[in-house]
Amino acid sequence: MADLTTTLIHHPYQPPPGFAAPQPGVFKASTVFFPNVAAMREFDWKDKSAYTYGLHGTPTTYTLEERLCTLEGGAQCLLVPSGLAAIATVALALLRSGDEVLIPDNAYGPSKALAEGELTHWGITHRYFDPMDPADLAAKISSRTKLVWLEAAGSVTLEFPDLRAQVGICKAAEVLCALDNTWGAGLAFKPFDLAPGAQHALAVDISIHALTKYPSGGGDVLMGSVITQDERLHMKLKLCHMRLGLGVGANDAESVLRALPSLALRYRQHDETTRTLAQWCLQCEEFAQVLHPALPQSPGHAHWQALCGNAPGAAAGLLSVIFKPAYNQQQVDAFCDALQLFKIGYSWGGPMSLVMPYQLETMRSSWPAHLQPGILVRFSIGLESAADLQADLLKALRG
Repeated sequence: MADLTTTLIHHPYQPPPGFAAPQPGVFKASTVFFPNVAAMREFDWKDKSAYTYGLHGTPTTYTLEERLCTLEGGAQCLLVPSGLAAIATVALALLRSGDEVLIPDNAYGPSKALAEGELTHWGITHRYFDPMDPADLAAKISSRTKLVWLEAAGSVTLEFPDLRAQVGICKAAEVLCALDNTWGAGLAFKPFDLAPGAQHALAVDISIHALTKYPSGGGDVLMGSVITQDERLHMKLKLCHMRLGLGVGANDAESVLRALPSLALRYRQHDETTRTLAQWCLQCEEFAQVLHPALPQSPGHAHWQALCGNAPGAAAGLLSVIFKPAYNQQQVDAFCDALQLFKIGYSWGGPMSLVMPYQLETMRSSWPAHLQPGILVRFSIGLESAADLQADLLKALRG
């Protein structure tokens, strides 16, 4: 009889198959067993037909990948440890020394920092284009341009670009375009067809998603995804993903899987409350401008209306305001500190509302003509009641 320690490690019991429950099973593994040497040599990690190593996928991560493809309308998905890791994976897979990447001037700040730091060090140049002027994008595409990033709505300032026109320009120039689709979450619009009425050929090539935000929904998971429809492009990304050793934890994948069934309900509620507060903010004498795509006064509203406006819950939960120039940074910071329900913190998409003041002049090439002068504050609207959040804002504004 084997020693007890050996028996506990090599225990013969196997649970019966056929177990089914509301939540998928959680499989944790670095090592994956092969039934024999022939199988080890035959199994191919690239096509998801078998399991070879934890980094290459488990039943848990395969399940999450397939559900995310359904969410965004893609065919293949890679999971990475954060939204920024998704952006970096695309850059590392597709760009080489001498290439150029174009980035909207209102893009997610760390994406710009990656271009200005590591990509520059590796001989990859970048230029910023005006996200509200498709002609500026067209003029800046050159023979060196290998990738164009798009973002809808813009980070912090929430302008909504003419996404169809931008994608059409990239297609005409035969340049790959990648969309940061975190705001849309696969619900506001479908990045691979840009419906309604768009030709499938106008789809973006790559959609990245910070699953940290709405898919997770709890403010407690860091994860990102890279989704494609073209198999050859996917394999190029997948090989780079493998060589970088990127993976996600099984429990994090479990958390996102658990949250996905309520994604549409939560997104709609974020949207409804945010629209209510945006309308209220329009009446506040302290604000020079209120930025939210569903407001007719907000930059790019017509583009949002054309792409997303017919769907309920299609404007997300972000809202920005610009204080009138009479308010200095100390006063704006005091307003943020006075809020009780809004916590000071980065990110968004969780149950708790957040607030963050920004020094916009440090984030843009120049002050956009469509934005009023003043200090910008962004709110991430959570799942609290609109009345309570409004009361919190009013008290912080006027004591």
